[in-house]
Amino acid sequence: MAKDNPFDPDLVRELATLIADTDLTEIEVEKGDLRIRVARTITATVTVPVAAPAMAAAPAAVVAPPPSVAEAAPSAKSAAAHPGAVLSPMVGTAYRKPSPDAKSFIEVGSKVQAGDKLLLVEAMKTFNEITAPRAGTVTAIFVEDGTPVEYGEPLVVIE
Repeated sequence: MAKDNPFDPDLVRELATLIADTDLTEIEVEKGDLRIRVARTITATVTVPVAAPAMAAAPAAVVAPPPSVAEAAPSAKSAAAHPGAVLSPMVGTAYRKPSPDAKSFIEVGSKVQAGDKLLLVEAMKTFNEITAPRAGTVTAIFVEDGTPVEYGEPLVVIE
């Protein structure tokens, strides 16, 4: 590392500690021409309950253990190709309820109509409503309240 390099590894360590000690997922510091961004990835375990009609058709699915994080990620990725998948239109933070003490907009098994609010994605301090593109039943929800989402990531499946 050159002596004229303004990069400060101690500052990066301090920012990483700050992220680890708080609920922050990302922090960025800018001073002059130097800009440092430290981010962490949060992996959420996705558990998809089996609907009542499916239990009669596939009783073995009921006794299967809940998917681990490693198993849940591929199922969420493969859900993007599902015809009923609702994909995130932007990068942001997904919220399943309008406020921390409120009830979730939807749950697995919820019946929705086209235009019903499914969840919110906050991007740049703006809350964007994600609505149902068609009527149906919510069969899977791939995000937890307050988790980061990427563009094109499957949020829910409506069948």
